[in-house]
Amino acid sequence: MHDDRSITEHRLRRVLRERIKPAVRSRSVPLAVERWEAPGEPVPVAEGLAAPYRPCAAGDPWGPAWGTTWFKVTGTVPASWAGRTVEAVLDLGFDRMMPGFQCEGLVHRADGGEVKGLNPYNDWVRVADRAEGGERVEWYVEAASNPVLVDHAATYEGDLRTSGDQPLYRLARMDLTVFETEVWELVQDLEVLHELMTQLDVQDARRYAVLHAVEAALDAVDLGDVPGTAAAARAQLAGVLSSPAHASAHRISAVGHAHIDSAWLWPLRETVRKVSRTASNVVHLMDGHPEFVFAMSQAQQLDWIKTSRPELFEQIKKKIADGQFVPVGGMWVESDTNMVGGEAMARQFLYGKKFLLDEFGIETHNVWLPDSFGYTAAMPQIVKLAGAKWFLTQKISWSQVNKFPHHTFWWEGIDGTRVFTHFPPVDTYNSDLGGAQLAHAARNYQEKGRGSRSLVPFGWGDGGGGPTREHLARAARQRDLEGSPRVEIERPDAFFEKAHAEYGDAPVWAGELYLELHRGTYTSQAKTKQGNRRSESLLREAELWAATATVRTEGYAYPYEDLERLWKTVLLHQFHDILPGSSIAWVHREARATYAAVREELQAITLAAQRALAGPGEEELVFNCAPHARRGVPAGGAGVPAAAGQPVTVEERHGGGHVLANGRLLVEIDGRGLIVSAYDLEGRRESLAPGAAANLLQIHPDFPNMWDAWDIDAFYRHKVTDLVALDSMEVTGGGPDAATVTVTRSFGSSTAVQTVTLRAGARTVDLVTDVEWHETEKFLKAAFPLDVKAERSASETQFGHVHRATHTNTSWEAAKFEICAHRWIHVEEPGWGVALLNDSTYGHDVTRDVRPDGGQTTTVRLSLLRAPRYPDPETDQGGHTLRFSLAPGAQIGDAVREGHALNLPERVLTGAGPVAPLLAVDNDAVVVEAVKLAEDRSGDVIVRLYESRGGRATAVLTPGFAATAAVESDLLERPLPGAAVAAPAPDGTVALALRPFQIVTVRLHRA
Repeated sequence: MHDDRSITEHRLRRVLRERIKPAVRSRSVPLAVERWEAPGEPVPVAEGLAAPYRPCAAGDPWGPAWGTTWFKVTGTVPASWAGRTVEAVLDLGFDRMMPGFQCEGLVHRADGGEVKGLNPYNDWVRVADRAEGGERVEWYVEAASNPVLVDHAATYEGDLRTSGDQPLYRLARMDLTVFETEVWELVQDLEVLHELMTQLDVQDARRYAVLHAVEAALDAVDLGDVPGTAAAARAQLAGVLSSPAHASAHRISAVGHAHIDSAWLWPLRETVRKVSRTASNVVHLMDGHPEFVFAMSQAQQLDWIKTSRPELFEQIKKKIADGQFVPVGGMWVESDTNMVGGEAMARQFLYGKKFLLDEFGIETHNVWLPDSFGYTAAMPQIVKLAGAKWFLTQKISWSQVNKFPHHTFWWEGIDGTRVFTHFPPVDTYNSDLGGAQLAHAARNYQEKGRGSRSLVPFGWGDGGGGPTREHLARAARQRDLEGSPRVEIERPDAFFEKAHAEYGDAPVWAGELYLELHRGTYTSQAKTKQGNRRSESLLREAELWAATATVRTEGYAYPYEDLERLWKTVLLHQFHDILPGSSIAWVHREARATYAAVREELQAITLAAQRALAGPGEEELVFNCAPHARRGVPAGGAGVPAAAGQPVTVEERHGGGHVLANGRLLVEIDGRGLIVSAYDLEGRRESLAPGAAANLLQIHPDFPNMWDAWDIDAFYRHKVTDLVALDSMEVTGGGPDAATVTVTRSFGSSTAVQTVTLRAGARTVDLVTDVEWHETEKFLKAAFPLDVKAERSASETQFGHVHRATHTNTSWEAAKFEICAHRWIHVEEPGWGVALLNDSTYGHDVTRDVRPDGGQTTTVRLSLLRAPRYPDPETDQGGHTLRFSLAPGAQIGDAVREGHALNLPERVLTGAGPVAPLLAVDNDAVVVEAVKLAEDRSGDVIVRLYESRGGRATAVLTPGFAATAAVESDLLERPLPGAAVAAPAPDGTVALALRPFQIVTVRLHRA
């Protein structure tokens, strides 16, 4: 038999495009259209309804970038349409190729209530299932003219302040139409069978059965009367559509979804409207399809709907109660997980799950993070402590080099906790449920023979409108269809329950889920990253001192509402395109302003609490928020600091430069202003490789193959320029307490002022780089070549650290040429190591080389600044202050201590005398991460701590107040299953025993 498929396919495509699809709407009459341009930012609905409208028509241009145009559409259903199904088509000028990345609309009734959203694949509004004729239509369309910014080209359209004012769109069709249901059903039949046919093997008899049925259906269609012959054509397809799937067919759990980035190529304010448009579509679709299930993953987005569209929120609440609308994920937003701090990650779950419990009374058991750019190895333990047990991601399919070996597996974190994880083999979180994608899911699934099912999220994302009736039609036809996987629309938890029951002994993946792509997100938009890190530190301070002041002083009230609001603001900006630096200029401009406001408010909260604690007096007190004592001041307390130690000396260096010493470290700076020696006097060991220089700024070209702000490609290393030219060098601070050498350099269109400071008693060399950055498509790094033979590095992550190889034995190791670290990165030989600390830098790389003398150099570099052109052409332009420190002789415990010290500076006030800590822990390996009052406002004290060195630890927790009980709790401050309410020992202490990297949350009941 010869293959007639190509002829039939060509025929089918043309007939569908030119005859059958146009016949879905057999009659039409134009609607009357008027318009009003909202000035500036979007206006409340009531203002839009009451605005002065003027006539317009299809074909008129409308909408400058980021504008809002209101359209009023009116009309009457013709009497001759009585008994027919009537819909309006409201096409704003959509491009069908880019749903979610262009203009969008929300239809309102005359009373202001929402009808549904308008999107490229959802441009209709049902008027009547069976019209009587004469029905009056009056709607108001709130249309957003968002610019199309997906071309990966530098553009200034990404900010309202720099975008153009010319119309971007042309109003298309605004009509009342007769909707031919049988024709629409025929379209769905043919499209499903067409895609099925393309996926079947050339020798498969099923393919020819489908082919002949399609031919017969096309023969049955009268192209001059498609509505009148659609039923006959469908009858020719009934047999092949009713043939059941094979018993061994892959099983797909289809979950409606609309992945909406909380900010990306649009600002936050537009996301508020995107989620309302999509949610209104979803609710509308549910009304006619009780089988439809939709999952929404970000509590922040539901909160936006609650605030901005209360009527819609009440509809959503009803659908949640009915089981159709399913909140998932449990986090405040789908955050980045690489750079978010440990306590902030805990708060993502605390505030996300708390919102869902408070508003809907539901507990989510899954974590839904399809699109973040890699996943921290600390996540499994955090997931479990949040009361969740399942994890879903998809982004790892984007990796450039290595294909991840599993789709269903147990993911093991740094502490040994495992979470059951699924990675959908369909390789998209915006599936169209088409045959090609479903066939790919079945072929790609790597657990064949052990597991038989996978999950597919379906629907248009990012404001594209979510699932459509076409998606549901495909799901229905492929529920039990020969040659196709079996498709069942169901809730995510139902999938996970079945997958776990089927494949409970799935393989284990230990460690981080590293994305071999988007490594530049550790560095892009330095000010956004700095704002995040400093906000996290300030929140720690504010909570600690506010809790201490509430317990210790009369008249001070814990600022519950303010702290929760500020936390949620910071959590929002940890979204996986904001913190990673991959959003448009508008987003980052607003983020900088937001972080500045957060800083001012948190500093005020901290100062008020500290003043309440210090009381009246003239004694100078140092407040130490860090989790370790320093300068004689206890962790979490205030007091008079101890003497600094041996004075610092500054001498001229032979051959040029300066030598700084403090009895612990000796630092040599050569005539180029580079550090050529960092000698550990106590360990009698040189830190730097022979002949090498540290604190060396290096610049690379930075033009990745794609995804400018997201990516750095390995070939950037092919060319490097060492910035050694010196404008000036001088000693700018000298004295017994500290000595500073300041170096100024110029390069390209930029300048850098570097200071090297050694303090009395310090074990670190403190380094500050002030850069006035005006480069384009360049990458700035700071290099530290260390005289250490290290086969692996240790990088701080949430509640611990992760080890990564410094060699490139395999493609998996070679792919990690850029890595993420929080406050420190550490390399060592047995018994001696070096740490590099930072206050806001996340990107690093670690390489090693053999020297002519046979020794090995391990070079650690911090990634300081980038200058990509897309999506923000001015990324990182301007002034930056970047702080980091070198710690020779440091062990992991030293790195932990010094990293916190750098990020939590001392604060000095005058007062009556020392302030005792609210609580104390007697083992430095056990780090207190947070001290706060309980969310339920009971007055109980919450302390979260963790083992920080990767070994077992015991510790004694001593409350500085009368505690009646200590309860081990989850992240939502509820007793863990099986946790006993234990009274403290007679002396008031609580004994703790921790596993490596274990997180423990203790709730202390106050007397």
